[in-house]
Amino acid sequence: MAVFTALTRDEVVVLLAGYSVGHLVDFEGIASGIENTNFFLTTSDGRFVLTIFERLDVEHLPFYLGLMKHLAQRGLPVPEPALTVGGDLLSKVRGKPAAIVTRLPGRAVVHPTPDQCAQVGQFLATMHQQARDFPLFQPNQRGIGWWKSVLPKLGPLIPDEQFQELAEEVIFQDTFVRSPRFERLPAGPVHADLFRDNVLFDGNHIGGVIDFYFAACTAWLFDLAVTVNDWCVDAESSEFDLPRARAMLQAYHSVRPLTDVEHRAWRTALRAAALRFWISRLYDLHLPRPAALLQPHDPSRFEQMLRLRIRQRGLPWV
Repeated sequence: MAVFTALTRDEVVVLLAGYSVGHLVDFEGIASGIENTNFFLTTSDGRFVLTIFERLDVEHLPFYLGLMKHLAQRGLPVPEPALTVGGDLLSKVRGKPAAIVTRLPGRAVVHPTPDQCAQVGQFLATMHQQARDFPLFQPNQRGIGWWKSVLPKLGPLIPDEQFQELAEEVIFQDTFVRSPRFERLPAGPVHADLFRDNVLFDGNHIGGVIDFYFAACTAWLFDLAVTVNDWCVDAESSEFDLPRARAMLQAYHSVRPLTDVEHRAWRTALRAAALRFWISRLYDLHLPRPAALLQPHDPSRFEQMLRLRIRQRGLPWV
């Protein structure tokens, strides 16, 4: 469990006094996540999640929280941030920014079915459509600029051949991002981290989509690639599970039709999605922060995936 800021009960009570969400009944740390401190809150008014932002700059938080509120008010199953009694989306605890959002029903699935993948694809396309008119802009904080800045820090900590492989892919992706082809890709707000543990299924249907704290504005195709790379692959080999991949892509396409420009960039987007998480997991492994029971994810899965996406043929598409 990543608890960077271990609050006392009295501190949570004081924090809740600044909201209109009822009185504290119980709270507990959430046993997942490596970026922020999260607690489940049970109050006299319902169930909520308290997030204390450990690394995110305060200037970025209005985008994340505003996007969640925008989507929740459009009827999407995403957490809705609670307003403080002063009408703000953010408060502070121990000098750190914090937010309280509604807790949604369901639990994450480990082995998704094609039907579940289709629901996720439909949600993602709907989210992209509904976020078109969200007025705030945020560049991808874990995009090409971050990859380029982190790579030199990893250099002394990883094998030379691994560093060389990463550097070559970063150069490839940087060239693509600077090209007219990238500019032609449909773009807007994205989730950017729609892994299985961020989608809660309540019975046979999505009960909630959580963790928007990597959201940004970039190509929608990248968002789809991140999602397909997690939901629609064999856990051991990273090969595509074609029934799941086709179900997700077709469901997405039925809501927001994919274009020929996106088809031509599909392999590059899949490579970018694998690269992003290979780099970030290497970073968390080799340059960790202190936290209670912090367990970084294994980066080798995405190392294997990137190599596979570069060479494999017959990529799934609509």
